[in-house]
Amino acid sequence: MLTGFKQFIMRGNVIDLAVGIVIGGAFATVIAGLNDGLLLPLIAAVFGEPDLTQVGTFMINGAQFSIGLFLDAVLNFLVVAAGLYFFVVMPMNKLAERRARGQEPEPEPVPDPDIVLLTEIRDLLSARRH
Repeated sequence: MLTGFKQFIMRGNVIDLAVGIVIGGAFATVIAGLNDGLLLPLIAAVFGEPDLTQVGTFMINGAQFSIGLFLDAVLNFLVVAAGLYFFVVMPMNKLAERRARGQEPEPEPVPDPDIVLLTEIRDLLSARRH
């Protein structure tokens, strides 16, 4: 049982996933700083509210609705997704593209000498018939 668990942990995709989670968590703090330091003050200047969650709030029969709360979640998602794409995914794709460009194509497999001989005999017999 422990051997199977060790093999599972040592697979490349599990380690990649763990690294991705750690990088994603660290990157989320960077995006939160961008959001809190630049985007929310900009929104406050445009809409006159301290943050997006206060925009578009209204009450109906004692229930409070907030369009801004939904917009805030969408904005946070888009900022994190764009940041991950432009700072992690796109550079990794470029790196993989560079690596692929540097690789030479696989050489064609060399056929067995017996197959080469039989192919030559076939070609000679075919040429004799015509």
